[in-house]
Amino acid sequence: MATPGDSRRLFKLVQEGRLRALQEELQAAGVCQELAGDTLLHCAARHGHRDILAYLVESWGMDIEAGNRDYKRPLHEAASMGHRDCVCYLLDRGASVDCLKKADWTPLMMACTRKNLEVIQDLVEHGANPLLKNKDGWNSFHIASREGDPLILQYLLTVCPDAWKTESKIRRTPLHTAAMHGCLEAVKVLLTRCQYEPDCKDNCGITPFMDAVQCGHIDIAKLLLKTHKACFSAEDSLGAQALHRAAITGQDEAIRFLVSDLGINVDVRAATTHLTALHYAAKEGHTSTIQTLLSLGADINAKDERNRSALHLAYAGQHLACAEFLLQSGLKDSEDVTGTLAQQLTKKADVLQGFNLT
Repeated sequence: MATPGDSRRLFKLVQEGRLRALQEELQAAGVCQELAGDTLLHCAARHGHRDILAYLVESWGMDIEAGNRDYKRPLHEAASMGHRDCVCYLLDRGASVDCLKKADWTPLMMACTRKNLEVIQDLVEHGANPLLKNKDGWNSFHIASREGDPLILQYLLTVCPDAWKTESKIRRTPLHTAAMHGCLEAVKVLLTRCQYEPDCKDNCGITPFMDAVQCGHIDIAKLLLKTHKACFSAEDSLGAQALHRAAITGQDEAIRFLVSDLGINVDVRAATTHLTALHYAAKEGHTSTIQTLLSLGADINAKDERNRSALHLAYAGQHLACAEFLLQSGLKDSEDVTGTLAQQLTKKADVLQGFNLT
């Protein structure tokens, strides 16, 4: 039987919300212990047990500003899990509203990872600053854009109109993030209430339209084209366009949209490498995407600036199924500028055997 005050048992009682049993244990032990850096307050806040939270603070004088190994305080825990009653209790007891955990996350940032408007409102009304940024350069509005709740975004813009004027350390905006994660309603709010440049680029040259396309969110891509006048032929830092990025991620429906609906040349080349979408799909081993591109009229014999065909990239990536499909579709092996055949790029015996059998 566990001795009174055993830390694992105490934490289990808190987790299960068993206040009376906890009271008896603590009275017998006469001391509160930590477990792996957490205090019982962290556990109570994390699991939403306000009664236990109040008991530990008021009867045992536990410190509401105690930090665990990640520098999380009980307010971080309550906010991140959306436990409004615990959040309000801690705030009313004077908890620091903008305290920082590891990576410089505030309780408001943690709350914005949950779609709980009331908790966010409570924190803001107690002075939380929506403009603070974490170590990656994300403020609370940016984090909320990833989750995509339009009501939360509307609220943050109302209490802090400049919250949208933010970029991460790699220059990604909330519009990039919402587009990437498929948050259509959030994108609508951002386009209505914010003033992002149509083709704002991050450090890699990616635009919100590219993000939407490469993640398969065609509805958002259409909205960005119609409402935001995005450019579908914009290039990233390597000269690749949205079509190329869709080929990299294997987004076949997005490719059909770009080629069939928008009229993009299926064989358009990346500016710096002269790679086509077919090359990119082969490099990643996306056989179905290669099928899609060929059905849309892609040139199977297209070569890049080093005279490599899609077969070279398929074999270099050790993608046997992809290489076999290209060969069966009529692509012949040929030398690149160094005189290297595609089959010479394979490192796996079974891949080479597959080539010989084909």
